[in-house]
Amino acid sequence: MVNHHIKVIQALASGVLEGGRGTSGTPFPQQPEKALKLYEFEGSPFCRRVREVLTTLNLDYEVYPCPKGGNKYRQIVKEKGGKLQFPFLIDENTGDQLYESQAIIHHLFKHYGKTGNTPKKYAHYPNIPYVALAGTVVNGARGIWINQNIKDRAAPKHLLELWGFEASPFTRVVRAELAELEIPFIFHNVPKECWQDQGPAVLRLKPGQYHPVKGGKREQVIKLMNRDKKDIQVPYLVDPNTNTKLFESKDIVEYLKHQYGK
Repeated sequence: MVNHHIKVIQALASGVLEGGRGTSGTPFPQQPEKALKLYEFEGSPFCRRVREVLTTLNLDYEVYPCPKGGNKYRQIVKEKGGKLQFPFLIDENTGDQLYESQAIIHHLFKHYGKTGNTPKKYAHYPNIPYVALAGTVVNGARGIWINQNIKDRAAPKHLLELWGFEASPFTRVVRAELAELEIPFIFHNVPKECWQDQGPAVLRLKPGQYHPVKGGKREQVIKLMNRDKKDIQVPYLVDPNTNTKLFESKDIVEYLKHQYGK
């Protein structure tokens, strides 16, 4: 328990270092018809840049973890793109396959943003990601290396599904575990869509009963989760391979280790 709390605190500090990027997003995303496929690993600061923008645009995407030492998806990146470099995005809607975080970010805003233009704050990242790299270090460099216990284990038959958002420390702890276990999953972004969403589910800034943006993505997700409370709690994991549905990051991590980490 203590170890898990430390991980959450480190993940929270990592998000603070990034200035809260990857927290808020549009309630009405332009979701692509075919799923975006992102080959990446949790601890990479360059991959983190892309995930932050995917949260800002509130886009869902498939994640194929490529931790160092992994052998399931790194080879696919080499075969499709010609080199082992991450992140690597495949967009079957446009036919593009892209390396370089800045190129991927421009692509995402061009095709899935409201104006087609990359906002200034996302248009010019430094060549060396000092801030994101510091965030990775503070987070204990989790999600970089594969768990050696499962190196030769086959991936689950069906993609797991995870609801969360980039800057959520609880979600980050789960994503790191998925990366180290090399488990592919669909990531459903549910960022903060308005000021009333700020704060954890048990302590919203807005007094009184909480209501998500009407017709927004959060409202749709609440219905999907069949929550008695009219609010969202993340992370939320669904594993169709075992028909398992879980809230609470600690429970999810323990489940992943028990089911896929031995």
